[in-house]
Formats: sequence, C-alpha cells, structure tokens
Amino acid sequence: MTTETNDVKAVEKLGVARQQMLDELKKNIVGMEEVIDQVIIAIFSRGHCLLEGVPGLAKTLLISTIAESLSLSFNRIQFTPDLMPADITGTEMLQDNPETGKREFIFSAGPVFTNILLADEINRTPPKTQAALLEAMQEKTVTARGEDYKLDLPFFVLATQNPLDQEGTYSLPEAQLDRFMFKVHVDYPSFDEEVNIVHAVTGRTAEKIVPVLGKEDILALQDLVKRVPVADHLVKYVTTLVRATRPAEEDAPDFIKDWISWGCGPRACINLVTAAKARAVLNGRFNVALDDIKALALPVLRHRLGLNFAAMSDGISTDEVIKRLLETVPSDTELADK
Repeated sequence: MTTETNDVKAVEKLGVARQQMLDELKKNIVGMEEVIDQVIIAIFSRGHCLLEGVPGLAKTLLISTIAESLSLSFNRIQFTPDLMPADITGTEMLQDNPETGKREFIFSAGPVFTNILLADEINRTPPKTQAALLEAMQEKTVTARGEDYKLDLPFFVLATQNPLDQEGTYSLPEAQLDRFMFKVHVDYPSFDEEVNIVHAVTGRTAEKIVPVLGKEDILALQDLVKRVPVADHLVKYVTTLVRATRPAEEDAPDFIKDWISWGCGPRACINLVTAAKARAVLNGRFNVALDDIKALALPVLRHRLGLNFAAMSDGISTDEVIKRLLETVPSDTELADK
C-alpha cells in the first residue's frame, strides 16, 4: 500500500475522530463551535492557543474537556501575582542520597511536565513569570542548573486570559504572544445558547467524557498534517499577506502605514500555512484551499500586530486591519500568474 493511500485513509480516520471529539465536547459545552474548531486545529498543528474572554465563559471547562477527550496527561496552573517561575518549570531540591550518604540537588519537575498545560488567567501574573513558559513552548525543553529536561510529547499550552482593560492584568510580552499559534476570542453565548447552558448546569450532572484519541494517534496525525501539500501560489499569497502587515514595506497599504507600529514576523507565515493544512485534513481534504487560509487569518495574525496611537485613538482593532488586508491583498490566482 502506497504512502498516499495510507494518508488518504488517515485523513478519513481524523475526520471520524474530529466528529467523535465534537460529540464528546457537546456533553459539557454549549455552542462555541468556532472556538472548538480553532483549538482542535492548533492541537493537530503542534501549536499553542491563547483564549481571551471575560470570566465565566467556560474557557477552562472547554480546555479540560478537550484534554479528557484526548486521553492525555493534563495539568492546570492558576496564574496569580505571586506565582514564581519555578512554580511552573520546577526547581532543584537538596535531598539525601541513601546510596552515597551525601546530600545532592535533585530536580523536582513542575506542572509544565505534562501533555496539555492549562495556563489559566495567564495575564494575572507579571511578565517574569509569564516568560518562564517561553523555552517550554518553543523548544519543548526546560533547563535547570545547566541540565536540559525534555518534555513529553505531544505538548500544548492552552492559555486563557482576561481582557487587558480589566483590573490586575499584565500584558503578555510580544515574544511570548508570538509563540501562540492562535489567539482565539471567546464571545458571550447567544440567547438560546445561554438558556441551554442554564438548563444544563442547573438540571443535571456533567456526563463522563470518553477518550477518542491517544498519544500515539495524535503524534501520527500531526505528522500527517505536515505531509499535506500546499501549492506555490498559496504560499506566495500567505507571504504577501503577512509582509503587507509591515509598515516599513514599500508595498504596504496606506492604512497599514497609518495604523500599525510593527507587523507580523515569519512565524506568522509558518503558522498560517500549517494551520491551513490541519483545517483541510480535519475537513476531509488532503490539499489546502484559499478558504482554509482566509478562515484562519484572524486567529493567527491578530496578536502579532502592533497598533499605533492613531489607530487606538480611532478605536481601530487588529481584526479590522486584518479584514481590510484580506480585501486588499491580491488573490492567490492573481499571484500564481506572477
């Protein structure tokens, strides 16, 4: 059996697994279809996800339910102003060695040593502690006293944060924001959804979640996503779109030069293409379409743009800038002719 045939069968398997996951999530989660899709895409793209919304929108419940459905180890860290970096990564402890009779430093692993790490209210802690996740998120490694400790794969950080205008919040450093593949906005539920939430929470106990996929399944499906081909003209489209966010670029639109202090880096291109591959596979296709890219432009780009004072004073959001870019940048077919 050829690799291509195996890949087609794997795509079918992932499509079935996605539907099973959605069925399991619906036991505890009402609505949030777009949010769920984006989190699942991030997981199969080997990406981290930042969910932003006011308290009480079931962000934490969603992440813990996803962890249950994937049969992965799961830790939660509640970020607070007094949390220290060692509370995340672990620390060296002086202990007696019964064999040698001497006291030695032993590394005690922190909660980051897991498959899914829920960083709850990550912007409630100062930047020094937030930055403790940087190495783990990028390198899948923790360094202590010159020793490297590898994290168990797969490893994802699914973080929640409250809107930055709320009291007691600290803006995440740009370097850490860039490590998140997606920034997902979690909005209030609709009227009907909120009625269903009240009935569900007050009228019954939570149903048991049945695991759909295991660790080896997820690693194999992540490899499958990497093998999905992408046409050259789509890569050119993504690159053109991302470069258009940089005000110093000669070809940048005037509204970018008027509203943006800094644009997206190359990691935005990589994340957008990878996420589009995962979206295609999750929708039963082994090829990427322009719609896959446009559908994920907002969560990939919105946290990588720096609005200047003029934009903020006019009430312009990064989402508005990205939507305008999607209307301005030439389509992939036009770029294919170049």
